[in-house]
Order: sequence, then C-alpha cells, then structure tokens
Amino acid sequence: MQYQLIKKNQSEHEVNTDLKGIDLLSRPLLNKGSAFTSEEREVFGLLGLLPSHISTIEEQSKRMYDEIIRKDRPLDQFIALNALQNRNEILFYKILYDHLVEFMPIVYTPTVGLACQEFSRIFRKVRGLWITPEHRGSISKVLKNYPFQDIRLIVATDNERILGLGDLGAGGIGIPIGKLSLYTVAAGIHPCHTLPLSLDVGTDNEELLSNPLYLGWRHPRLRGQDYYAFMDEFVESVEKCFPKAILQWEDFKKQNAFTVLQRYQSRLASFNDDIQGTAAVALAGILSGCRITGTPFKDQRVLMVGAGAAGTGISHLLKQKWKTDGLKENELFGNILLKDTQGILSTHSKDLDDNKKEFAWPESLLKKYDLSPDASLLEAIEKFKPTCLIGTSGQVGAFTKNSILEIAKHTKQPMIFPLSNPTSHSEATPKDLMEWTQGRAIVATGSPFDEFIYNGSTIRISQGNNVYIYPGVGLGALILEATRIDDAYFATAATTLASLVSKEDLEAMQLYPDLSKLREISVKIAHDIAVDQGMSPLESQRRLDNFVWTPKYPRYIPQN
Repeated sequence: MQYQLIKKNQSEHEVNTDLKGIDLLSRPLLNKGSAFTSEEREVFGLLGLLPSHISTIEEQSKRMYDEIIRKDRPLDQFIALNALQNRNEILFYKILYDHLVEFMPIVYTPTVGLACQEFSRIFRKVRGLWITPEHRGSISKVLKNYPFQDIRLIVATDNERILGLGDLGAGGIGIPIGKLSLYTVAAGIHPCHTLPLSLDVGTDNEELLSNPLYLGWRHPRLRGQDYYAFMDEFVESVEKCFPKAILQWEDFKKQNAFTVLQRYQSRLASFNDDIQGTAAVALAGILSGCRITGTPFKDQRVLMVGAGAAGTGISHLLKQKWKTDGLKENELFGNILLKDTQGILSTHSKDLDDNKKEFAWPESLLKKYDLSPDASLLEAIEKFKPTCLIGTSGQVGAFTKNSILEIAKHTKQPMIFPLSNPTSHSEATPKDLMEWTQGRAIVATGSPFDEFIYNGSTIRISQGNNVYIYPGVGLGALILEATRIDDAYFATAATTLASLVSKEDLEAMQLYPDLSKLREISVKIAHDIAVDQGMSPLESQRRLDNFVWTPKYPRYIPQN
C-alpha cells in the first residue's frame, strides 16, 4: 500500500504516506475523520472534506458510543460497530478498549453467532480473505492480495462448527474477525499485522445452498484427500507469504480439528483454540476452584460430559497437569471419566477416534465403580462421585436437577462448568445450579449469563471465556518468535490466569479475574510463557514493550 507505519514507542506511531483526500479518508486504518489536525488537512488535501471542528479521539469515542448504545438489539449494535471498524479502525479499537466488558458479548459470543448466521443478509464491506477450492494452485496469489503483508497473526476457520451452531459456510468469517479484534484489544497486536481468514470449502447446510442471497462457494463440503490437499497448499502458501505468522485454527469439526492441528503443528506455529484454549481456561477455573475449596488439584475427580474437541482437549491438559503434580499414569484414569452420547468412553466403545483412546476406561475401572458402558449421567455421578462436572456437549439441559442433586450429596462445594455455547446450548443455567445446590456450587459457564438474585444476594457468574487465554498465548508465541506452540504454553497460561484471581474475587466465588483487566492479564500470560520457555524476564519485557500497541491516532508525514 501507499504508506508505511513507523512505530516510535508503545503508544506513538507515525504514518509516512502519499495518500491524499478521499483516498486517505477511505482507508479504515488511516482515517481519523474529524480528528485530522489543521496541518494534516492542509498537507493531505483534506480541506473542505471534513467539518470545521477538530475533534479529539475522546470526543469521537463518546459520540459513537452514545450512538451505538441507543440501538436496542445486540445485532444492530454489532452492525454499528462493524461499520465503524470498516470506516475508522482506530476509533473502533478505542471504543472497544474502553468498553470491553460491555461490548465483548456484541463483537464476540453470543451476538457474533447470530451475525454469522445472518452474514449474507448483513454483508456490507470486505474484511479478511475467503479462500475456496477454486483458488487451488494460486492460494499464494490470493494471500498476496491482502492489503497488509507483514502478517504476524492469522485466525482461520473452515466454518463447519461455528460455536454451537454448526456449518455456517462463508458466514463463519465473523469468528476470525471477532477473535482478532479481541487480540488487538487484549494483547495489543496492531491490526495491520492480523489476517482473518475463511477457508470456504463449501457447505452441507442445505438452507444456505438454497438461499439466493448466500455469498459463499455454492458446493457441498470438500472432504477426504481433496480437503487435505487443499489444506496442504494453504499451509505451504502461509509459510511462503507470511513466514513470521502464527496461525490459530478455529471452529473446525471435531476430527478435522485434531487432524489439522497434528498435521501442521510441527510445520507452522499454530494451535486450535477450541481444543487448547478451552482446555486452559477450564484448567484455570479448576485451579481457582481449588483455592476456594482448599482441596488440592491432584485430589479432584472430573466427570466430562461431551467428548468432542473441547472435552478431550480439556481432559488432555488436565492429565498433563496431574502428571506434573506427581500422579502416575495408572492413577490418571481414576481421576477423570468421559461420557458422550454413546456412553462412557471405555475399551468397550466402538470406533473410538484417536483423540479419545487415551481416556477409554479399562474393564477394571468399570468394575471398580460398578459402572456399565451405557450408564446414565445420574448413575455415573452416583458411583464415580466427581468433585467437578464439566459440560462440552452442546446439549441444552444435559445437567438435570436430579444429577446436580446427586453431585451435591457427596461434595460440599462441587465445581459445575456448563461450558457449551452459545447460551442457548448451555447444559444448565447458573440460576438453576445455585438453587439445586442451595448456593453451594462453584459455577463457570462458556457463554455470558446475566446476574441474578439468590437468597437476597446478587450472584454474578464467572464466564470461562477463551479470551482469557488465546491473546496471551498468541502474544507470547510472537515475542518468542516460536516455531511450534505446544501444551506447555497452555499449562503456563492456565496457571498464570488462576494466580491473578484476587482473594476478594475468590470470596465472591469468582474463578477468573475481572475482564476489565484483560490487557494486563494477556501481557502477564505472554511474559510468563516467554520466561518459562527460557527467555530472560528483562528481554521478555523489552519485547513486549516494543510489540504491544494501544489505540491512538498516529501522526502523519507526507512521503517525499
């Protein structure tokens, strides 16, 4: 592009450009709107193109904030924020940075799910890239069409499992856009270094295929060897075009999620947030819960309802943590039980995916707990007596009243985490959980729930949001210039996150720090990851200071 971004320090940038007039105003990352100074208006041909008053970014922010909150529907607020991002990107990040807790449910879950469903209807302006099978043989050319080329962070989805909503085709691009917006706010990664990307390999959603407004590649999903040949070329093209980039895989179908991660993890610094990020935020929640109950982590017994990417990802990281705490391999089986729609994962289970095999209970354990492979959830709770119940099933109401009453019989303060999202897919509502356990449950959810009154007190429920994890992991990998991102990054992130929960938060049964501190949390996680990976604390801090960006208008310098 016809400009160069020059970083002076963490909060000050300069832009060297020959763009002028409408061309300058039409670039979202350059447009300052009414905040262009008198000198800039003169030099860059903006006289008369803007109202007379020269605004501060604070004045602009207040005006836009007031306009957005006047809209009643969350989707209308999403559209307004999206329009601002496509018009004046720095102002968008300023508002999101200052009002993160309020607007995160708008730019991300749950509202982003509806926006993905409505993508073809509300589409206004291009953001990101769509790569389809029609681009085979020229994916590198497509990547080079992106207006920024110093890409350090990519979030890519093949759109098949968008949140708990399933196959949304090309509309899944809303997830990478939302996640990268949060990366910028939480970890300070400048938006010119980010790329949201949809691997639009078709859709099996007949409603989309029959919709005349649908904007995606109108074919059934690419499968099998053709799919992986396409993915191979994509990864090779990323390596070629963006050699400094790390890649976050997002919302892939269960088996594809594991296969893609394992296939490319050693070639490209990459991770899957649904598997590893969810695991870390769940582990952090349990570690915080252990601080509340005073029970060591090694003494926890976890019942996992749902054995998809999230469920097995969480289980794998828990096993790694138990190992570091000194448990032997044969003891690990007795600490965790997985149950899916087919029953308890065991050696009796048929056609187990590779990611499930390490959790399959042997016959000896089934006999020890007097459990049959097809035992109900209530029976599993009654006989296994878990201290922690986690839901990643996507089945609304899976945690029944009787099952919760049973876990409360033998655990004074059971940890109950219905993590499925969006809210409509949660295994139970927090209000029900508190009422059924007479206020004793330690609860975290995957999606945000409104606070409620219980026994005369206002109850605020912790949200186990992956945003606590992935920005810090990504930032840590970037300052390390990592070539591989493994489980150790996520174990560090979980431990750091749990350590940042204050005594006051724990007393209020909060398992995570306040989201208003997300920038501080993410930077601390990145720092700890870098140090745990061998970087000196001083060097880690120096690199963070050099990399992290805060939303502020740059100063403009004309190119000679």
